[in-house]
Amino acid sequence: HTSYYHRNSIQQLELPQRKAALIVPAFETLHYRLTFPKSKAELLSMLDMGSLYTFRYHVWPKGHAPTDYAKWRTATVPYRVAWQPDFEPYVVVRRDCPKYDQRFVGFGWNKVSHIMELDAQEYELLVLPNAFMIHMPHAPSFDISKFRLSAGYRGCLQTLREEFHQDLSRRYGAAALKYLTAERSL
Repeated sequence: HTSYYHRNSIQQLELPQRKAALIVPAFETLHYRLTFPKSKAELLSMLDMGSLYTFRYHVWPKGHAPTDYAKWRTATVPYRVAWQPDFEPYVVVRRDCPKYDQRFVGFGWNKVSHIMELDAQEYELLVLPNAFMIHMPHAPSFDISKFRLSAGYRGCLQTLREEFHQDLSRRYGAAALKYLTAERSL
């Protein structure tokens, strides 16, 4: 059902002819066993009962807040959202979209930099009203543990972020200033 919905959305939104990233709203559960909701209505019920949360609500709300979950609850058509710092939604994009920046391997900034690049190339960020995914709990990855424990790892990531910003400025000129300005105001 989900893949049919995505294919249908891609056709209706004319994705092959349009620069758009379709955002799949993300949720999570703290339960290791979960009956996956069969519909948006069922998911909303689980959300209201507290067996699901919006993704990373407790630890990193900025990553998915621009999805605008309050709007998604009642949305019946795709809606556009604006890029915001640290936005890292799960997206469906055309195969010819910009690739992930290979500097960001392991933990940190891979999805953030990818969405920034899509935004810089003027991709529309469109939230799908009837799509959703659920992140299941799992042990922390080796890389997130390194990020948390190693000042060297965090320092390297910061250097790569600065390089990435410089590259955006070279490629997109003044249009890329908003990313650096947003970064510095955090």
